[in-house]
Amino acid sequence: MTERVAVVGSGYMGGGIAQVIALSGRQVALADVSAEQAVLSRDRIVREAADFESRSLFPTGAAERIAAGVTAAASIEEAVADADVVEEAVPEILAVKHETLRRISTAAPAEAVIGSNTSTISIAVLAEAVDRPERFLGVHFSNPATFIPGVEVIPHAGTAPAAVARVTALLAECGKAGVEVPDVTGFVLNRLQYALFTEAARLVDEGVATAEAVDTIARTTFGFRLPFFGPFAIADIAGLDVYEFCYGSLGAAYPDRFAEPAALRERVARGELGVKSGSGFLATSPERIAELVAYRDRAYVAMSRLLDELGPAPVSY
Repeated sequence: MTERVAVVGSGYMGGGIAQVIALSGRQVALADVSAEQAVLSRDRIVREAADFESRSLFPTGAAERIAAGVTAAASIEEAVADADVVEEAVPEILAVKHETLRRISTAAPAEAVIGSNTSTISIAVLAEAVDRPERFLGVHFSNPATFIPGVEVIPHAGTAPAAVARVTALLAECGKAGVEVPDVTGFVLNRLQYALFTEAARLVDEGVATAEAVDTIARTTFGFRLPFFGPFAIADIAGLDVYEFCYGSLGAAYPDRFAEPAALRERVARGELGVKSGSGFLATSPERIAELVAYRDRAYVAMSRLLDELGPAPVSY
């Protein structure tokens, strides 16, 4: 563990990222628009860490480790001067990000890897402001960065593979799952998230269901499965022929929204029906089907017990 990390932008996302990295034992320099703001943010994340520790959300000693590991820098240039890895987490405004990345790439060591926490801006466009753009890539944490494990790792066409490997390894050592995705609009996370929200909003707009009903159905049916299985595993378990039949009904009623995907149609035509045939989007050997079903059942019962323990979320409709 040798990386010295700088986080530029110390708001809610940047502060959470700094906590995550400091908990891995690394030194983190925190920078913002002013030295005063960096100090305020550093103090805030230490207080938050103490609160998380008191509620058993962080391990014992976490607040002390974060207090020792995170320092407030007087400027962006000071924060990145000896950094091995820099994460930019300033507001999602192109001009602000470009100016910040120019300052970072000018002041940071030539070999430093530079990441951006952007959720919407093209990595290639952001790279235009970076000196030696082969060391630059997207590193997109989800909110709250402290607790959500997945991180999108997004190279642009000119990113060096070594930079991707370095960031992915760092994330793993911080307890995060770094997943490489291409530099396309919305990346993967937001294309999925906003596709769901779009259809949810249509159901409300059309008077089919209330917002409360949509949320309840989403979290107690297919959403209940998502901590354990992604959409392809869920489809394979259900049966791809079942999915194809359902697409027939949906496509007839909503042809502009539910055309059957070619990837589904082609697999069904080849007899690849999912778990029951041993192959679909995933490969499931017959001897592992019982193991998969047993895991599924244990997972769903454990989720039910967790929800009972937590009680209903404090939201109102």
